[in-house]
Amino acid sequence: MDILSNLKPAEGSRRRKKRVGRGQGSGHGGTSTRGHKGQHSRSGAKFRAWFEGGQMPLQRRVPKFGFKNINRIEYNILNVSDLQELIDKGKLSEKKINKEFLIKNKIIKGKKLMLKILGNGELKASLEITADAFSKSAVEKIEKAGGKAVTL
Repeated sequence: MDILSNLKPAEGSRRRKKRVGRGQGSGHGGTSTRGHKGQHSRSGAKFRAWFEGGQMPLQRRVPKFGFKNINRIEYNILNVSDLQELIDKGKLSEKKINKEFLIKNKIIKGKKLMLKILGNGELKASLEITADAFSKSAVEKIEKAGGKAVTL
């Protein structure tokens, strides 16, 4: 009969804690497995995770490179071919397309990002597209198909 007070873990499933500094008979007396002298043997010894023993650290050996442009404008990008693909699939029924319509229909994500239309691919349908920016080739292809590119 098993009583809760008699429960023990399975044999060999738990490892015994190393008891250091409990006399020579324990095998871990004397230096308590810390070796002899030096900073590591003393109490309160701490090194930063990236400390390399006084050697020139990696983050100072490796040269600095690159920069981040603080004036960079990030865009949601949509190609002319993506618009034609949506028309072919029947997902784009309206002739007037703007950022709100694309977000509502989950074609693009990120309400805060600006929308830019790029000119990769072909467009057969005539659409009136309102966006924050257009590439030159995108404007040409939209107008060639009989559409209109409106920049905000």
